[in-house]
Amino acid sequence: MSETAIQMWPAADLPEMPEIFRWGLDVVRLIQTIESPALTALMKFITGLGTELFYAPLALFIFWWIDEKKGLRLSILVILSAWINAFAKGLFKQPRPFHFDPALALVYEPSYGAPSGHAQISLCFFIPLAVWLAALFEKSDRRRVFIWAGTIFFILLMGFTRLYLGVHFPTDLLFGWLLGGIILLIYFTAGPRLEKLSVADSVRTRNICAAAIAFAMTSLYPADRSLPAIFLGFCIGYVLMKKHFPFSARQEINGKRPGISVMLGRCLAGFAGVALIFFGLRLVFPGEGSLLSGLAVWGQYSPYYELGDFIRYGLLGLWVSAGAPWLFGRMGLAARQA
Repeated sequence: MSETAIQMWPAADLPEMPEIFRWGLDVVRLIQTIESPALTALMKFITGLGTELFYAPLALFIFWWIDEKKGLRLSILVILSAWINAFAKGLFKQPRPFHFDPALALVYEPSYGAPSGHAQISLCFFIPLAVWLAALFEKSDRRRVFIWAGTIFFILLMGFTRLYLGVHFPTDLLFGWLLGGIILLIYFTAGPRLEKLSVADSVRTRNICAAAIAFAMTSLYPADRSLPAIFLGFCIGYVLMKKHFPFSARQEINGKRPGISVMLGRCLAGFAGVALIFFGLRLVFPGEGSLLSGLAVWGQYSPYYELGDFIRYGLLGLWVSAGAPWLFGRMGLAARQA
């Protein structure tokens, strides 16, 4: 494990261990009594499904091929949930188990502990998916039970991997699930009303609202520019797309419903654009990875780094919701609207 993780708090600055942390350490130690190389590899794989490397492609797949409206709602929900989690971590600054006992760490996590992002975001991602899937099988109780049982099992399993790997206390998981539950409550109750209000607004009003929310996100938590930028680009792109070249994921193309070949074409074209923006612009924009990092004003400590980073992530969101759907229409991978 990296020494950076252990040294996040110097020994003299570690908070006095509350009793609840002592109990949490005992729980982690008890779970790790079943540790084995094969089980650790499995836990690392499962916990990897709780990162953006899994959620982002799946959300884009839903947006581009299954239902763009559901993809929009799910993407915004996950973006805002991830931002709330990062904000809460920075606010509470809670240690992780390995800060008290480095021997417990089976993986490295550089951020603070509570609330657990894996617990919170898995809840916010998979519960809406379960609701949508269950609605498809409303006449089959057996399938609905299977969907909900599988969803709950996976969410709990995700939490268990965090305990097994020694990166969370049980209270971190409970905090994450509680926060995720509150977000979902707002999402399912106030979300439909806010969506109806936004549809009635003009394009300018909706874009101004998106910009105001992104500005508030950046102001409240300036340590993370990527999530506000993606949120802003995604929302503006979606509004412009719906106005100028409406894209419907499942609309017929020349009298045929989109099939596997269309899905593969959209994924290849869409993710190629994502890679070009994410990696290509990083080679050009200021920062440590820039090809021009040797220049004093363009390297790791460039005064333009934060602005370039915001633009790069903003363009990424814009591409996902507008650029890719426009390209799909040009390539014959989506119905072209008048």
